Amino acid sequence: MAALFTGRVLMANREEDEVDTERELSRALENKVLLLYFGSGQCPRCRRFAPLLKDFFVRLTDEFHVERASQLVLVYVSRDETQEQQRAFLRTMPRRWLALPFGDDFKRELELQFSISEVPAVVVLKPNGEVIVENAVEEIQRLGPACFRNWQEAAELVDRNFLLAEDFEDWTMRSITDPIRRLKYKVDKKMEAKREGEEPS
Repeated sequence: MAALFTGRVLMANREEDEVDTERELSRALENKVLLLYFGSGQCPRCRRFAPLLKDFFVRLTDEFHVERASQLVLVYVSRDETQEQQRAFLRTMPRRWLALPFGDDFKRELELQFSISEVPAVVVLKPNGEVIVENAVEEIQRLGPACFRNWQEAAELVDRNFLLAEDFEDWTMRSITDPIRRLKYKVDKKMEAKREGEEPS
């Protein structure tokens, strides 16, 4: 996915930081479902949709709502008329959102590539750049965070906390005292074997 933004700069942390090196872009985008949000803080339909999208994103990525943040990243592609309008909008959105810098020509390329004719529009992409959903606005409005599971399966993400089923069963039985119990068991077995060896035949 970083390939889509190779040689580009993305803004992070509500436009306070730049994500521009290949390594930073790769870390921010790889092995994640990418949402490209085409919108504007001034558009009435966008103003109605943005709070839903914010809630959708927060419920999937904020540890207050989930045990582990989902493999999801959002890039805001602005149709705002001024940089101040873009900044004002981003200040009301999650800090984890990335954004194309205001006035970046790449915005037009993305609009053409993904056939964006009106806003709001949310293009859902696999890590390799393939489109999962051309415009997920209606799906997000209808299903909320539940639609992410379908995207996750379609994207074939590598789960960083992957465990085989049998490993998971073993793992659930373990506790913080497990190594001590195993050590005690070994010592007990040695003592028992020693005693058996000392007993007269």
